[in-house]
Amino acid sequence: TYSRTTTPDVQVEIEYEGLTGYGEASMPPYLGLTVDSVLTFLKKVDLTQFDDPFQLEDILSYVDSLSPGDSAAKAAVDIALHDLVGKMLGAPWYKIWGLNKDKAPSTTFTIGIDTPDVVRAETKECAGQFNILKVKLGRDNDKEMIETIRSVTDLPIAVDANQGWKYALDMIHWLKEQGIVMIEQPMPKEQLDDTAWVTQHSPLPIFADESLQRLNEVAALKGAFTGINIKLMKCTGMRE
Repeated sequence: TYSRTTTPDVQVEIEYEGLTGYGEASMPPYLGLTVDSVLTFLKKVDLTQFDDPFQLEDILSYVDSLSPGDSAAKAAVDIALHDLVGKMLGAPWYKIWGLNKDKAPSTTFTIGIDTPDVVRAETKECAGQFNILKVKLGRDNDKEMIETIRSVTDLPIAVDANQGWKYALDMIHWLKEQGIVMIEQPMPKEQLDDTAWVTQHSPLPIFADESLQRLNEVAALKGAFTGINIKLMKCTGMRE
């Protein structure tokens, strides 16, 4: 496990009839992508063959066909296209898709793994601003982290174990008693059968993260997880 203070990023612009759509490729290290790899991919993209930005299906299928990977670069194009089309329609995408923004799920705030004093201070700082917290676990101080946060707040907590547990069920039962509401990727992605067993016996919902990138991988996880974590930089963007 590691921490970082910055993430490399590439900004993308798509222009059409005086309007500009903006997108970005953000590259956390675990994706194995770099600024150079994103720029190399973007040089292959030729959108002049399309005369209508609304043809998202055709345009993004073409972009996806240019390489087997490069998910963040593809997401940058996807986001810029959606931004452009939204500007052409004069509406945000939640309206275009018919969604009610008042029903948007709560955003989690992540409490980083740190000393108890720092964890307590960080929790106090954000407890009044969020409806739910998120904690990354999977080390040898998991219970201490939860107990430290619980000494400050009783907000619901989502847990991301980052594939860090070998035996998960006892821990999940303990976490449920502490007011945890969901568990993300408790075990290594290679241990799909073990994860399926845990999911079937777990009192909390179990979500896939590292086990899943693209839409075509969802079906293979049926029964192994309760739900999936969608990241635009892994799945190639809003369209997917």
